[in-house]
Amino acid sequence: MLLLGLLLSEYGGSSTVLETSGDIKILKFTVDHILEETNNKMNFEILLADYKNKSHAADIIYLLDAYSKDPMGGGSPLSDFSKDNLIKKLSNIPHAFSVLCYVDNKPAGLINCFEVFSTFQCRPLINIHDVIVIAEFRGLGISQLMMKEVEGIARTNGCCKITLEVLERNEVAKNSYKKFGFVGYELNPLMGRALYWEKSIRT
Repeated sequence: MLLLGLLLSEYGGSSTVLETSGDIKILKFTVDHILEETNNKMNFEILLADYKNKSHAADIIYLLDAYSKDPMGGGSPLSDFSKDNLIKKLSNIPHAFSVLCYVDNKPAGLINCFEVFSTFQCRPLINIHDVIVIAEFRGLGISQLMMKEVEGIARTNGCCKITLEVLERNEVAKNSYKKFGFVGYELNPLMGRALYWEKSIRT
């Protein structure tokens, strides 16, 4: 309901619960969104992806490939190996999950997540690994809606926090994450904020 409240309070509209499975609801809602001089009615659907669903699987690859081609995603297509194996690999990871957003039945957004663990707090946490919104659907608040769904899952699972990484020059993403409540990670202000480093391992 928080997810619906966020959308309806910003744009107005009506909502319908299509299906309920445990604590996960598949939501569909109609939004009156004003874009410059035209009023467009858009149907939004936020759902937890089923890796065994061929349509969901294809849409995850489509969205991730689009992100990979974007300058913020490296500017190159997703490798054939990743396209052929990603869904199978994700489905074999019990703590992996993905949230999809559809606009007028078109794949528009994706968040890939992994539940990991905080040793200091001795509680699980969720790391958001990818946040993707297709260019034509940006500016509609889709990332906020998907992150709200992730937060709901985190709360249900007793997680202590949600983490993510962002490129320092991706100002649009940084502003979106700040709006949602993300801040730079630090333990002691005198020691500064954490940096995200990596070491590639080639096989």
